[in-house]
Amino acid sequence: MQKPVSTFDLSEEDLELERPRATLAEVAADKLRDFILLEKLPPGAAISEREVAAMLRISRTPLRGALAILEQDGLVEYTVTRRPRVANPSVAEIAQNLVVMGALEALGGELACKHATDAEIAEIVALDARMQDASTTLPPLDFFSTDMNMHETIIRVSGNFALVETHRRYNARLWRARFISSKRSEGRDQTLAEHAAIIAALKTRDAAKTGAAMRKHLSSAISNIETALHERNS
Repeated sequence: MQKPVSTFDLSEEDLELERPRATLAEVAADKLRDFILLEKLPPGAAISEREVAAMLRISRTPLRGALAILEQDGLVEYTVTRRPRVANPSVAEIAQNLVVMGALEALGGELACKHATDAEIAEIVALDARMQDASTTLPPLDFFSTDMNMHETIIRVSGNFALVETHRRYNARLWRARFISSKRSEGRDQTLAEHAAIIAALKTRDAAKTGAAMRKHLSSAISNIETALHERNS
């Protein structure tokens, strides 16, 4: 049974809003995305535009722009009365998205073998090495960020813009679920072993093996995320 959602609580430290780049709406979206990832805005929580705008110290206009960005990413949804809330997809919906993500990442791995430079492959190898060497000492958010950086880099060096954009959208929808999965210590060794298989295939530029390793990795993620979400909702 899913636990009921009441409200959320953000500390003053959480509300420091950096403005080094992009539009205010995009920066606010980045901050809200982090809140959702860390469940400072839990799944299903109502989002009061007035309260959140005041806490972020911005007007409601850029906040609505931020919410529109997150709606496109599948992280925010609206009720029939147009009230925003944090999306709370079902396990079945997440699993279906992961099947598509597996196909996207398999294609990305195959294309990376053909189009990535040696320097770009070295960049991917270095990201994996960081996870392998510090898997027990990296904070969960740092480990997860490095993991996602590795996956996103493989897609980026595929050289296919349409794939990069499609992958970004699906990954945004799955961000919270993948983070919950990443925090499970029981699946960490399997994750690292599957990463090693991906790296080995990439280094030899074997497109078929890289694609298969990427697809297997995402298939394992489906099972791991389902287990993690069932544990959290029970």
